[in-house]
Amino acid sequence: MSVTGTRQTANERREAVLAAAQEAFARGGLDGTSTEEIAAAAGISQPYLFRLFGTKKKLFVATVERCMADTLELFRAAAGDLRGEEALDAMGAAYVAMLLDDRTRLLAQMQAYAACDDPDVREAMRSGYGKLHLFVETVSGLDEATVAGWFAHGMLLNVIAAMDLWGAREPWARRLLEGTIGPERLAAARAARGA
Repeated sequence: MSVTGTRQTANERREAVLAAAQEAFARGGLDGTSTEEIAAAAGISQPYLFRLFGTKKKLFVATVERCMADTLELFRAAAGDLRGEEALDAMGAAYVAMLLDDRTRLLAQMQAYAACDDPDVREAMRSGYGKLHLFVETVSGLDEATVAGWFAHGMLLNVIAAMDLWGAREPWARRLLEGTIGPERLAAARAARGA
């Protein structure tokens, strides 16, 4: 994605850099991604990258915050006016669709979990995850165990997506997928991916 070519506002430029950084960080993580790589992908100079974000870690934290905010918006849109189990089902289906459509966001999220030994990254993840939990808890109105189970299910989906098991033919993978999302949703997921 190039930021050059057409004149952009500062906010549009910042958003384009965040998108390029998220892709780079999804592949290499905080420590394995260079600012040179991000600047080149964004079509800007490295000094300009630092002018926008200050440090590589601040840029990483900004991508973490963006990723968590995008997930919260996904949940809000999916839940709409639904409540209870219907809201959980709708948010879960939207999350599965996102995992199938946007591997970059998933891998960026996984890299953020892996970087939680850094206190600033950990705080960004805790804050973002806390907002997700509060929203799901509030919109569903369900008890703590049900909400925790829903999030645990989501983390298993993250692991499945990270390993790209959607098209896997091994019997254990098929059983895990069917047990996690059901045979009908698995068939739809495989059809959507052409697997």
